[in-house]
Parts: sequence; C-alpha cells; structure tokens
Amino acid sequence: MERLVLVHGSVVGARMTWAVQQSLAERFELVVVERPGFPPNPPVERVDFESDAALVAELLEDGDHLVGHSYGGVISMLAAAQNPTAVRSLALIEPPATRVAAGNPAVDAFAAAGTALYAAAARDDPETFLRRFLLVVGSALDPPSPLPPELEQGARALQVERGPWEAEIPLDVLAAAPFPKLVFSGNHNRAFDGICDALEERLPADRVVLEGFGHTVPRHPDFNDRLAEFVERASRG
Repeated sequence: MERLVLVHGSVVGARMTWAVQQSLAERFELVVVERPGFPPNPPVERVDFESDAALVAELLEDGDHLVGHSYGGVISMLAAAQNPTAVRSLALIEPPATRVAAGNPAVDAFAAAGTALYAAAARDDPETFLRRFLLVVGSALDPPSPLPPELEQGARALQVERGPWEAEIPLDVLAAAPFPKLVFSGNHNRAFDGICDALEERLPADRVVLEGFGHTVPRHPDFNDRLAEFVERASRG
C-alpha cells in the first residue's frame, strides 16, 4: 500500500487539517505528521520550518508521497530537497513560500503584511493574533471565543513561528528531482495564486484549482479524488 505523508500547516494540527483525508486510509497508508508544538505534543519556544523539515526528511521512507498544506508545504519542499531519493511524488497546497515569486506585487505585499503581523506577536494575546492572521491568509476558519485549549496552543505556536517569507526554497534541486509535483490552489488570494503560479512553472508542476474553501483547500469535496489520481499516476511511474 502506498504511503501518504501528510504535513499540516500553522494554527491547527494534523487531526483538524486532514480530517477529510481520513477516508483515503481505505486506499493508502496515511502517515499523519504531528509537528512539534501542536497537540498532543507539548508547546515549544520556537517553530521553524528548517528544523521541522529535517524531522520530516528523516521519517521519509523510499516511495513516499509527500503532501504539505500551507506552512507544511514549505516544510515539505525543504524535506523533499533534503531526501529526494525517498520521494515518489510531492503535492503542495498553497505554501506561503513568498521568495519563489518575489517581484510579484501581490506576493511582496503579502510578505510585508506577514512581517508586520509577526512583529506584533509578542504584544497580542493568542486569540487576537490568530484572528488577524486568519484575515491575512484568507482562511475560512472562524474560531470560537474563548479559544479551546487545542486551538489556543496552535495560536501560541503561531506567535513563535519563523515567518515562511524567510524560506529559501531550493527550486533547482526540486526541479531536477524525477518525482512528479502537483500544486493545489483555491483562487481566493492573489498572493497565493502568484506563489502557486511560480511553483507550477519553475518546479515544474501540475496544477489543480479548487474554489470555494479559501485556504482550507483539503476540505473541498473534490480534493481527495484529485490527490488520489495524482498519487496513483505517480505510483505507476
């Protein structure tokens, strides 16, 4: 059975991010990564895409299909570049890797807004910071108030997160790797569209656009089928 390694992004952990993907367990072995700092793991003082990428690269086994959402997409690109021989395919869902599309006005503005937002992390309470963050990324998540413990821990992890606009993605390494690549986007945010356009061209990658769910593209009813088709095609080589 083919292994899907699922890497979640910011704020919410694997259980919430990949809830809709649990039905894929009938067709694939799901390796759902719970990143450091997210429940059931204890809080951490710093969240960093580089250290998380090293963890993901280490757990990869030959023939794995790596899937990363948002910040997890940044981590997955770095992990795939570190251990490319283990990867059979790479699927990315709106990774905020702004440097791959530097010079695009919408992407540059997104990076600047993120930098300003994260600079306020130490001043804001977790709920305030989380709501400001969700507006920036275009997430459909509307958290309850007060935040439940699991979501509060995710918001606190966000406050100590290294900004993804600092990530240097080794596009040449990934482009040279023989495994197929796929980029999902939701056509809801010009910055994410610009990043995904750049990845589609420079990796190069297939592209799937699934509208109506904002940044939470994995919740789209067609997502599982499109991901499964890609994985099965990659498995056939």
